[in-house]
Amino acid sequence: MGNQLIVSVNDDDVISLVLSLEPLLLLSSWCFLQLDSEDEELCYHGDNDAEPTSDALTLGFGARLRVLQNQVPLLPGETVQLTVKDVMHICPFSGVITGTLTITDYKLFFSSTENSALVLDINLGAISRVETFTVKHQEKNISGLHLVCKDIRSPRFAYKTEENQPDVQKVLVKHTFPLSNSLPLFAFKYQEQFPVDGWKVYDPAAEYRRQGLPNESWTISRMNHTYELCDTYPSVLVIPKNFTEEDMKQVALFRAKHRVPVLSWIHPESQATIVRCSQPLVGPLDRRCKEDERLLQIIMDANAQSHKLTIFDARQSNIAVTNKSKTKDAGYESESFYPNIELNFLEIPRIHVMRESLRKLTDVICPTIDEGHWHSAVDQTHWLEYIRLLLAGAAKIADKLESGKTSVVVHCGDGWDRTAQLTSLSMLMLDGFYRTLRGFQVLVEKEWISFGHKFSTRVGHGDEDHGNMERSPQFVQFVDCVWQMTRQFPAAFEFNELYLITVLDHLYSSLFGTFLCNSEQERGAKEVQAKTVSLWSYINSQPEDFINPFYVDYQNHVLYPSVSSRHLELWTSYYARWNPCMRPQVPVHQTLKDLLILRAELQKKVEELKREPPSNTHLSPLSSSPTGTPLHMF
Repeated sequence: MGNQLIVSVNDDDVISLVLSLEPLLLLSSWCFLQLDSEDEELCYHGDNDAEPTSDALTLGFGARLRVLQNQVPLLPGETVQLTVKDVMHICPFSGVITGTLTITDYKLFFSSTENSALVLDINLGAISRVETFTVKHQEKNISGLHLVCKDIRSPRFAYKTEENQPDVQKVLVKHTFPLSNSLPLFAFKYQEQFPVDGWKVYDPAAEYRRQGLPNESWTISRMNHTYELCDTYPSVLVIPKNFTEEDMKQVALFRAKHRVPVLSWIHPESQATIVRCSQPLVGPLDRRCKEDERLLQIIMDANAQSHKLTIFDARQSNIAVTNKSKTKDAGYESESFYPNIELNFLEIPRIHVMRESLRKLTDVICPTIDEGHWHSAVDQTHWLEYIRLLLAGAAKIADKLESGKTSVVVHCGDGWDRTAQLTSLSMLMLDGFYRTLRGFQVLVEKEWISFGHKFSTRVGHGDEDHGNMERSPQFVQFVDCVWQMTRQFPAAFEFNELYLITVLDHLYSSLFGTFLCNSEQERGAKEVQAKTVSLWSYINSQPEDFINPFYVDYQNHVLYPSVSSRHLELWTSYYARWNPCMRPQVPVHQTLKDLLILRAELQKKVEELKREPPSNTHLSPLSSSPTGTPLHMF
């Protein structure tokens, strides 16, 4: 029976299990429950066409709950809002399945009443749009709901009786889009207690001290502690020592959204730095700011290894030039006004292009895949081309610091989308700490969350405005780039693929407070840390699920990923995971967990052998092997 979970019961018994629920499974589980009448055992399977595994109910540390037969599992703080019987799930793979649909304030839960019962579990935060449709079934038209999801799913449900439809749609929309209906996000109701406090993962002062700051050139400043300098920046900033607050205020007036140049990372040897900011407001009249020019000169002078400063502008050059010529609220640094400055455009398209690319990718993958045109269809989405541009840009930044020993300034337009992608990816290439389980959390907290990536706006948490032009998958692209790097350097990252998928699932879930709101100031005003649970609390309470068994801790090891298109591939185990034909029969993360256990056993055996007294009998490597081949320990 392999790894499947088996509970012996009698036919008439109520099956009661007290389980530790992994929140990830409430996001995305496709489970099949099958009662084995011969053995009178309840078997939980992954897929109906796959080898049975415990993946569907591999429940790590999480909510303690009671699961009863024909009853919905609930998280602490979760309540049932509506239950409807005789609902049909129109599955593109299994056909029409009849069952019971339950809506809570966190998830939609469908359980089939037919044989080999299907359980479909979708958290409401993953739903982007709720649409109605009409379909012909058994010679009559029936109505239903089509759920368009942010994680590339599109389940459809239809009703056998018309009276069910209004209540279902009304309740579902109300709790799927709580902010649009004057309700709180579920994260503020979730009452789980974890042994690890994930809110303590990132301490900005501690992270800057790890980098060797402050030093003779840079200081840790709290001039933004009231967020008056910049309301989308964190309260703690690293700025040049000899630069006054008054001068910084002048720079803020010259930079878009007041996002001034501040340090993100410093090279431990050369002292070359990664500085991030927004575009200068030069405009068609070539406006100047002497304080801004002096600030960049000081940043360049702080690095004695180089007498140049490279500016990486993430935008497409033609758009940057056009915007500068048309509006005063746009521009880029002129090499005439900034001596020894080298300006490079990285030609990365804007957010609406990325949004459209993901939409095209969704059309290719969902609901079914055209095998005959798979590669050409993926190419036409340009998704991998944009992943390539991001990795190439980050590699240029990393190389400029590592090989060129030159400080860099990175910006796009407002400095919270492409800028965050580039700084975090280049730091991941340069600094092995960020490739650890907790180091990656620090990187995300620092470069994305604290520096004001607009998660609420880009993701649309709790908002029913599906067509909002501000939505865009910048963070998804970043994690995709990280996954591409883990493929090229499988031993360089402490975390595994499940870790990255878990992060992306909870980007949408609204179960944790980690990705809520648009800025540090907004999170403080809404008391997110006091009233919600951190995603890192969940992950760090069961790190064994997310560890890469092949990880090797190389000190000061810089990664230069290949950015050639032939070395990049679509992350099908994330984007196409809802298609049974695209999933491996044995989950990769389960195999990795088994390898971790095996490695621990072998390490224990090696330690035991070391403690044993030396034997007088000396065996050659060949004689100690039953096959006559040398043995190797690892």
